[in-house]
Amino acid sequence: MYEAVHARPDGESTVARLASTAADYGFDGVVVRNGGDARAEYDAERVREAYGVDVVDGLTVRADGPEAASGAVGNYRRDATLLLVAGGTPELNRFAVEQPRVDVLAHPMRGDGDFNHVLAKAARANGVRVEFDLSPVLRESGGQRVQALSKLRRLREVVDHYDAPYVVSADPSSHLQLRAPRELVAVGEAVGFSAEQVRTGLREWGRLAKRNRERQSEAFIEPGVERGRYEEEP
Repeated sequence: MYEAVHARPDGESTVARLASTAADYGFDGVVVRNGGDARAEYDAERVREAYGVDVVDGLTVRADGPEAASGAVGNYRRDATLLLVAGGTPELNRFAVEQPRVDVLAHPMRGDGDFNHVLAKAARANGVRVEFDLSPVLRESGGQRVQALSKLRRLREVVDHYDAPYVVSADPSSHLQLRAPRELVAVGEAVGFSAEQVRTGLREWGRLAKRNRERQSEAFIEPGVERGRYEEEP
């Protein structure tokens, strides 16, 4: 299972510190999901050797609207193993799920964001994972927490009904905000998920990373086009 994290300078902790804590908690890997203007500097191989967890190079596109997001997706797609688009508005949510180049629609229910059957069908058709963001449940209180719970339940119902692909994350910005998989399972069960749904969402980060790494390898001429025996180098 994997967690998707914000590392320094996008978060408060280094990649190494996050990886160390993730290893202690039983994760197989972390996805560094920093924004494009706050890329983290780290040696993934050295971190893996030191702590025994995979480190996936991710990138989150943050934009004011679909036009700016489209340009950023084009610029960053080849630079990151996993590409996320930060949602939170109807326009950005729709843009993200309609783009096969996007791996994950991040926190779609934040702000004015909503998610309906049209977006769920588009996400399924284009293979865009919808993020179940557990961070408001873990870190908000009072009315904001109640509202976040309501939105999360509504998102779960739509995604589940239309069989849209998804990931699960607590969206930590420091090692202190990391939670073990069993804790995330408990939180998920409290808001209507099954334990296996939460585990599946945590595993999906790693499955996506494996798929994209294969596509970025020399075995592929371009994304989706695998090199055959007639294209192989002599």
